[in-house]
Amino acid sequence: MPLTKKDFFGLRDMNADDIRYILGTAETMKYILNQKTKKTPHLQGKSVIMLFYEQSARAKLAYELAAQHLSANVIDMTNSVHSIEKESLQDMGQLIDQMGADFIILRHSMAGAPRLLADCVEASVINAGDGFNENPGQSLLDLLTIKEQKGGFEGLKVAIIGDLVHSRVSKSNIWGLTKLGAEVCVSGPPTLLLPDVEKFGVDVYYDAREAVNNADVILTTRMRLETQDKTFLPSLDEYKRFFRIDENLLRYAKKDAIVMHPGPIQRGIEISPGVIDGKQCIINDQIANSVAVRMAMFYILSQVGGAFR
Repeated sequence: MPLTKKDFFGLRDMNADDIRYILGTAETMKYILNQKTKKTPHLQGKSVIMLFYEQSARAKLAYELAAQHLSANVIDMTNSVHSIEKESLQDMGQLIDQMGADFIILRHSMAGAPRLLADCVEASVINAGDGFNENPGQSLLDLLTIKEQKGGFEGLKVAIIGDLVHSRVSKSNIWGLTKLGAEVCVSGPPTLLLPDVEKFGVDVYYDAREAVNNADVILTTRMRLETQDKTFLPSLDEYKRFFRIDENLLRYAKKDAIVMHPGPIQRGIEISPGVIDGKQCIINDQIANSVAVRMAMFYILSQVGGAFR
């Protein structure tokens, strides 16, 4: 078992063996989920605290179901977010820790918040998204879905299209895919691409047609409408014209290319309705893998001792 740390912060700190081990464990968890009784005793007697400073119904539900399937007790503090914000993150973490929590699932608008919390608690901290930094849970389910669809990663061409500045899952996916041997290229409006993105080990194209040319996998990001201004993008119409995944753009990819999106999707903006409803778009497969991946994260942390007192 390659993983020995008590926390999950992101894929940047993991090596290829770590990632493969998590994906293999998630495949085992999918087997459990396919049984009539979707419950195992691996986390019986353990407590999981949901600490979401940012709303995300999908992520929260996936972590809650994963913990419950492993027989953990789940306490959701999301509804107390206003009172939570009155205390510092460290103070809140220590309070939860002293009450005997074994896991803290943290989603926070500040990059690096999970590391800050983990330094002052004994509980295992799982990063459910920190600022514009990483979102390892979403990335791992993307990787599991790609593995199931394509059989592996070596030699795959993966195109990531859209807003890389604000997309934390895209950063996690870049780290994961490049470590697993995939060829990754990115494309989007210049104002929405990361500075020095080439240093991530990816190829950069400002024409989306070049990025998706002969691609096996196309990952598109969610456009943040609240950040739309002339600093980043003159209009959504301009974005849709050049970077929306539609039937015309998809013609440049391989015939068996798959199209993925982290959700929730904004129909007609990131992907055209025709592609969303087509066979190449596998968003439902991604959703199906979300609980299994989170179960694997819980299970692995419990085995390395981070969740045992």
